[in-house]
Amino acid sequence: MTNSDQRTWLTNGDVAERYGVSIDTVRKWRHEGTGPHGVRFGRHVRYSLAVVEAWEQERAARQLQASA
Repeated sequence: MTNSDQRTWLTNGDVAERYGVSIDTVRKWRHEGTGPHGVRFGRHVRYSLAVVEAWEQERAARQLQASA
């Protein structure tokens, strides 16, 4: 991971586009605690790219274990 990755922040829309889901789905994930951890900056929620990628890796690993 580079320093620029650590400083990259994604919006709800960015995360929704990344996974091909609606913004409402991303918000639901956040409120249920099932999605990547978001950080509130005033009225805005942002997702660290590093955290999103770690969440992806964790989900992939769980799915591999479940299918084994």
